[in-house]
Amino acid sequence: MITIKKKKTAPGLKHAVEQLCHVDLSVCFQCKKCSSGCAVAKLTKIRPSEVMRRLHLDAGRELLESDLIWTCASCGTCSARCPMGIDVAAVMDALRQLAMARGASTPAGNVPLFNRAFLKTVATFGRTYELGMVAAYKLGTGKLMADTEKFPTMLKKGKLALLPPRGADRKTVGRIFKHAQQHQGPQA
Repeated sequence: MITIKKKKTAPGLKHAVEQLCHVDLSVCFQCKKCSSGCAVAKLTKIRPSEVMRRLHLDAGRELLESDLIWTCASCGTCSARCPMGIDVAAVMDALRQLAMARGASTPAGNVPLFNRAFLKTVATFGRTYELGMVAAYKLGTGKLMADTEKFPTMLKKGKLALLPPRGADRKTVGRIFKHAQQHQGPQA
């Protein structure tokens, strides 16, 4: 059962999300397929279907402070399972953008920092560069030596590359990020 509080502290949240991710949230009929396929739903206080319902009812700022929007892995399973074709993963991304833009409190931990490090490597190299992302993340946290014992094993197994990826179309990705910043504001 979903309980919606009556307070509306962020008017227009539904409209803002729809504008950012170009979806029509009113077509969601609460089948909950997004939640049943979500890999992180059991780790969060609310599920994707509840986020969709709260947005549909234009609920308030509590969505911007939800742990789900920061825990979401953007794997796209929710979007693939939606019978109405709603890009639920894009909705979560839009909520993250709005949370940062509106100064909503972020969850404990460094998920927003990780998100920024990830986006920065994609913008720079045209695709993710794990070693660069980890370095940016570690610099941001100040915990440079944490988990370093895992580094040799990950290198040996080919899980980390020392050099940035080749073959990515950096110019196209750069244009995408530039277009997104012009139309939606800064991503990170």
